[in-house]
Amino acid sequence: MQVAQDLGINETTLASRVSLARRSGGATATGESEELARLRRENTQLKKDNKELAMERDVLKRCMVLWVK
Repeated sequence: MQVAQDLGINETTLASRVSLARRSGGATATGESEELARLRRENTQLKKDNKELAMERDVLKRCMVLWVK
C-alpha cells in the first residue's frame, strides 16, 4: 500500500491502527448518541415539571388574592 510506504510503516501495522480507530470511533459515536438521547429525555421531563410548577404557582397566587379579600 502506498499510504503505508509513505508513512514508513508496515501494511499490517497500518491496517491494525485503522481498524482500532474505527472501533473506538464507533464506540464514541454510540456513547454520544446515547448521552444525547438521555439529555433529550431529561429535557422533556424538566419542561413538563416546569409547566406543572408554573400552574401550581398560579393557583397559589389566585388563592392568596381570594384570601386577602
